[in-house]
Amino acid sequence: MSQTPTVLAVNGSRRDGSYGRATLQYALDAATEYGAEPDFIDLGDPELDVPLYHPDVDAADAGDVPDLLARMRRADGVLLCSPVYHDSYSSAFRSFHDWCSFDEYEDTVVGLFAVAGGGSYGGTLEHMRATIRGVHGWVAPLQVGIRNARNRFERWDDGEHPPAGAAGSETRYEFVDDDLRERTEKLGRRIAHYAGHKDEFLDVPE
Repeated sequence: MSQTPTVLAVNGSRRDGSYGRATLQYALDAATEYGAEPDFIDLGDPELDVPLYHPDVDAADAGDVPDLLARMRRADGVLLCSPVYHDSYSSAFRSFHDWCSFDEYEDTVVGLFAVAGGGSYGGTLEHMRATIRGVHGWVAPLQVGIRNARNRFERWDDGEHPPAGAAGSETRYEFVDDDLRERTEKLGRRIAHYAGHKDEFLDVPE
């Protein structure tokens, strides 16, 4: 691509203090450092009006959905994160994804994250992968699952918060599990790289 790729993160948790939000911020910071233009949709933002998907409602009449879909279409790469609910994804992720279609995902590279309060995330990643492929998103082989999330993050202490622009500066948490942080940032960089070079493997003659 001749232009700087845009990488958009979508947080599928509505919880205040979401560890998924923090995870995505570290990944997006890494993508930005790699050269991508960042964007972030936080479905837990109380200011967002994203109604439950209804097949008889036009997206144009669904609150903030038209703007969010336009941002999805502009993105060259997308980072998606859902909390683990009943071995699957959250209702917030599912409903927003149902507003999306081929137009939002086709020719878009996607990185997947799942954050669990307990010890299992496999079903969540599997379901996310299947539904993204169903709308022709290009899902990266590398994916990140985080078990026992409360043990992987700690609130920044007073005076220890990183300076503006540094990794993690936009989140309230320090990522204290070095291996998982490295894997998270690696996926952010890979999506930035794939997004910037997708014409090399997507633009193939029919």
